Amino acid sequence: MITVKDVAKHANVSVGTVSNALTRRRPVSEETRQRVMQAIEDLGYQPNLLARSLIDRRSYTLAVVTGRLEYYGGSRTLVGIEGGASALGYSVLLHLIRRPAQTDLPALLSSLTSRRVDGVIWALSELPAQVALHLPMIFLFMPPHPDRSVVTMDHRAGAVQAMQHLLAQGRRTIGLVNGPLTWWVARERQTGWQETLQTAGLAADDSLIVHGDWSAASGEQRMAELLARRPDIDAVLVGNDQMGLGVLRKTHQAGRRVPQDLAVVGFDNTPESAFFWPALTTVDLRHVEIGRLAVEQLVKMIEAQHEGNGASQPVTVTLKPELIIRESSAASA
Repeated sequence: MITVKDVAKHANVSVGTVSNALTRRRPVSEETRQRVMQAIEDLGYQPNLLARSLIDRRSYTLAVVTGRLEYYGGSRTLVGIEGGASALGYSVLLHLIRRPAQTDLPALLSSLTSRRVDGVIWALSELPAQVALHLPMIFLFMPPHPDRSVVTMDHRAGAVQAMQHLLAQGRRTIGLVNGPLTWWVARERQTGWQETLQTAGLAADDSLIVHGDWSAASGEQRMAELLARRPDIDAVLVGNDQMGLGVLRKTHQAGRRVPQDLAVVGFDNTPESAFFWPALTTVDLRHVEIGRLAVEQLVKMIEAQHEGNGASQPVTVTLKPELIIRESSAASA
């Protein structure tokens, strides 16, 4: 059996350097790390994960609590989490919560402690009544908080970018097909929509707002309501690309040309959005990067606790979105 000593000898480094290259517990130069990884590949070394866990007194497992995998944002964030965890030598224990209101969330957190996970990524918009844990914990899909470590996206800024773009195209009566206001991200996007209109001296009238459930079907249904209520609209901001697909379908059915008669902007930048008819302008929310950053921040907290430095101070990482302009909002895109 190939051992870590064999790898160290093959790479001409110490056993400790091999360990640091694998766990990233101590800095290792990129050249040395590549040499260690090449030695591992040459020898076919398989780390003894059980022995590593016993020696380090941790499981190298991160718990992820989520319930939004049917939506693009949640599923892509999980891709980033898994990739980030794998790169740092951690595995992922997934807990899907489909009905948070009917789930005993504090009991769930207690069960994670008994499973000996090293840290928790809370990827639900709902908070448990009690979040005090002895485990390091990162929160997603919620606003910054002084007592919690959060990795999030500036959804309000994304809405502002989209609205400023629509105003620059000469649009003045801009509707909003939003998600449910029980979601913080939906409330932030609505605030960005409202503030941008008010700054431009335009009415942010409630008659311009409808709410879907993030699905394409709800986008089509809510757009039908909006067109019936406000046939004068010349643009619409949509809470996600899935609803945007339904919005485009209903707009075509109503005989409106996109973007000549009505411009459309979505959120998420799904891969399919570039192939909608016409191609959908959308706000890229960098979901995979959010997942990866959440893992990196959580592992830093775990390392600090493991090295006896106590609990880390709460950290907030806020990413900025990017507007991807396509044919649905600008004929010259």
